[in-house]
Amino acid sequence: MADGRTIVFFPEGAFGPTNNCVGIGNVLRARGHRVVFVVEESFAGRLEAQGFEERLMRLGPPPAVAEIPGQFWIDFIRDTAPVFRKSTIEQLGEFIAPTWSALVDGARYVEPRLRAIFDELQPDAIIEDNVVGFAAVVTAGRPWARIVSCNPAEVKDSRIPPFSSGYPTSDRREWPAFLEEVWRTHDELWSGFDAFMREQGAPGLGSGPLGPEFIHDSPFLNLVLYPEEADYRRATPLGPTWHRLGSCVRSTTETWPLPESLAPGSGGRDGALLYLSLGSLGSADVGLMQRLVDILGRSLYRVIVSKGPLAAQLRLPDNMTGEAFLPQPAIIPQVDLVITHGGNNTVTESFHHGKPMVVLPLFWDQVDNAQRIAETGFGARLPAYTVEADGLTAAIERLLLDRKLGSRLAALSAHLQSNPGTVRAADLVERLARTGEPVTN
Repeated sequence: MADGRTIVFFPEGAFGPTNNCVGIGNVLRARGHRVVFVVEESFAGRLEAQGFEERLMRLGPPPAVAEIPGQFWIDFIRDTAPVFRKSTIEQLGEFIAPTWSALVDGARYVEPRLRAIFDELQPDAIIEDNVVGFAAVVTAGRPWARIVSCNPAEVKDSRIPPFSSGYPTSDRREWPAFLEEVWRTHDELWSGFDAFMREQGAPGLGSGPLGPEFIHDSPFLNLVLYPEEADYRRATPLGPTWHRLGSCVRSTTETWPLPESLAPGSGGRDGALLYLSLGSLGSADVGLMQRLVDILGRSLYRVIVSKGPLAAQLRLPDNMTGEAFLPQPAIIPQVDLVITHGGNNTVTESFHHGKPMVVLPLFWDQVDNAQRIAETGFGARLPAYTVEADGLTAAIERLLLDRKLGSRLAALSAHLQSNPGTVRAADLVERLARTGEPVTN
């Protein structure tokens, strides 16, 4: 393409946002655009192997000893897993605020490197998929887009429960206390980051009765990743630069054949085929994973298990198969039901393929996804650490036997697959890169 543009993707250093951006980037690259990914050093080579350019950065000083892949998350779970057993309002001070603090520290640390990258590349558009803002993006003098690949409660509204609360939309009694605790635990952190943004030449960060903001909305283009059928109803509609991506599932040629041991009837098991994944963080809690595996091992279900970074410590019974990391986009279409931690990537992929979900949330927007899926009837929410065998299997069976739900999910899947979010996003980003003007709906 003679007029191909340079488009830079800057996703959070996690597989969900990165994979979403890869799906969009693949479409843009096929159209002749130069697509560059800004990624943490731990991701070095992963995007290059998929045909993209990379620019590497760090969000903190290099360690004194060489990093072992996956060790950070293993240590993280070891130190923080007890907090995940607590209520979401207790998590605010013990987990959510410290996490924001680490993200803010990273944004400060990487600022000079990001400026150097953008100065070198001179991109026609920058696409950011992060929960925390970066002054270098806002002040680069380039059109930029924000992707919200968390639960849409991240974009606050008076009719939506507070982000990371997991509270129901129909009962507001606990909302004020939660928001008061948000401000108590986050105010000083937000004030410092707001001052930093202003010092770097960026606009100040928003704040109000619904809580502090740690990222700017883009004046050019904002993309929210959630199907309308499961989304919240807002008191204030999103502005004209906001566009919906119902899902953003990357196309893949990767296949994953079902092992013969899990074929229907094998070993006398004819039960439904399930997929169990608690994400890279949840699966690092071997005790939690083993308990769920043991419960499902006593059932007639056939189960595919994403075992995570400590896969060697997990013991699977005969009705299961699994590996440390699995090609999820190739597996979800094959199964009857997904058991998930409620990460937005797995949730929207399950919607995309029309699969009911049992959600066992741990933290962050997982609790919001779990609650929203339960109250819209697309699945069930259960407590990850205290769910009993009877409760888990009863929820699975109820969802599998619900024909009305099956029809709803099939219709939702058909709608999402007929209007791929990757293509829609690529159209919008391409327009932004060509015109440099706000993309309004």
